[in-house]
Amino acid sequence: MNARVHPTASVDPSALLGEDAEIGPFCVVGPNVAIGARTRLVAHVYIERETTIGADGLVHPYTVLGQPPQDKSYKGEPTQLIIGDRAHIREQATIHRGTTRGRGVTAIGHDLYMMAQAHVAHDCVVGDQVTLAHGATLGGHVTVGDRANLGGLCAVHQQGRVGAGAMVGGVSLVSADLIPYGICVGVPADLRGLNVIGLKRRGVQGVALRAIRAAYAFLFHGEGAFADRLAQADAHFSGAAEAAEILAFVRAGAKRRLMRPATTAQAEELAE
Repeated sequence: MNARVHPTASVDPSALLGEDAEIGPFCVVGPNVAIGARTRLVAHVYIERETTIGADGLVHPYTVLGQPPQDKSYKGEPTQLIIGDRAHIREQATIHRGTTRGRGVTAIGHDLYMMAQAHVAHDCVVGDQVTLAHGATLGGHVTVGDRANLGGLCAVHQQGRVGAGAMVGGVSLVSADLIPYGICVGVPADLRGLNVIGLKRRGVQGVALRAIRAAYAFLFHGEGAFADRLAQADAHFSGAAEAAEILAFVRAGAKRRLMRPATTAQAEELAE
């Protein structure tokens, strides 16, 4: 093992340090922590216990990882935090372990970019290539899809879902599920359209982009009841992968409130 540990750092004997990992000044690495190869803890990083960080990560000062969940039901049971490869976590960010009432694990995918003072609560599942801007906050049991981008000081309500490729505007309160590739903003947040720029960056253009736009218009601005439009949507858009992803997301959260455009939601409530 060629890990480098600063003399002022404290590393528990049970911790596993990968090849060329670096533990900087005044860091604390607790029991049953695993730090991946070439991952660097800059300084003053506190990792309490039962936490795994993948390879090639960078964790900045005053970050706190693997603390107990902020959940009154938690009684000290063994739970985990798992973070994938190439995580970049900035100053004073916090990520907590899971609960036995939940999955028992808070799971973060690869290529996380987490800005200063952002927070991920217990039992969250965060996909790959997710960005959490300054002060973004995820409540317990939140699910965030791949490549989602959450703006500064936003908050996602516990049990909430943010779909893949979605974008949450800064200082927004996400109290309903946000579809894949959707954009939302506001307090509470409303659905404002599709993340077209993000889709194009993924290479979704031409026929595929027109299909997802048509599916969005049909689902959220079509005639008749929303449930009827959802039931009919497969017949129109089953061949479009991104549109099918949106429909599957909506159906998977049938018991939860789905975020819709403000004018559409108000109109349908008046009609019911």
